[in-house]
Amino acid sequence: MDRLSVNLCGIKLDNPVIPASGTFGYGYEFAEIYDINCLGTFSFKGTTKDPRFGNPTPRIAECTAGMINAVGLQNPGVDKVITEELPKLKACFHKPVMANVSGFSVEDYAYTCERLDKEEQVGWLEVNVSCPNVHGGGMSFGTNPEAAAEVTRAVKRVTTKPVIIKLSPNVTDIVSIAKACEDAGADGISLINTLLGMRIDLRTKKPIIKNTMGGFSGPAIFPVALRMVYQVAHAVKIPVVGMGGVSTAEDVIEMMLAGATAVEVGAQNLVNPTACKEIIEDLPAVMDQYHINSLNEIIGGVKNG
Repeated sequence: MDRLSVNLCGIKLDNPVIPASGTFGYGYEFAEIYDINCLGTFSFKGTTKDPRFGNPTPRIAECTAGMINAVGLQNPGVDKVITEELPKLKACFHKPVMANVSGFSVEDYAYTCERLDKEEQVGWLEVNVSCPNVHGGGMSFGTNPEAAAEVTRAVKRVTTKPVIIKLSPNVTDIVSIAKACEDAGADGISLINTLLGMRIDLRTKKPIIKNTMGGFSGPAIFPVALRMVYQVAHAVKIPVVGMGGVSTAEDVIEMMLAGATAVEVGAQNLVNPTACKEIIEDLPAVMDQYHINSLNEIIGGVKNG
């Protein structure tokens, strides 16, 4: 398995495949289907300071080569995640896990990250800056380099574990935001979060999603995600975790060639619960097909011209 192993912010992964936050619960749900210890790690459900019921339904819409969701960060809050979810997770997953954190103020982010940083099983903090800034007019923290950097600095002040900032693609210049996070002390960047999309019901002439719009994910967004991973990986010196429409072992290798050290799989888990297991199993044969001895050797290996 060593030919599949990578190092993410100082922590060794047996392979680079990581189920993305919001598509894998807290792990134990999928552990009923297969041994999830075959994964490199996984990013658990987005966690906020306080419990959230989420957005009103309907909040899922199907579309060609993807889906739209507006779940709204439904979660029990950090206290219950620590006391109830993490013990169940620990019983079935024996590797460091990635804690995904969301917030609506800088103070929210810092509080939640400080709490989770103390948990033994948490290896990385993946900080989602796609949330609306309640003190900044409602715009996402991730749409502004200064706001993203402010969150990064606040979290780094109260944590000891690697901090990976998860960026939104709904911006004009993702590179400037990634570099601002790097300058503020981020240990890694993950991207992309969902694109903004909508669907309309032709019978009612109303948006299918109650919130009108939601996050568009699935295979259709892969080329956009790949482009952004390439741009960011070539602009920063810290590791990049690539995601967005990944559904095959070939996609994983393509993301790594673009510059990703590890690769998250999102919507495909909702289509096929064993998707990540199958991708890991397929990787050696695909590597052989393209004469790849080690995944470490191909990170950022895309040839220009």
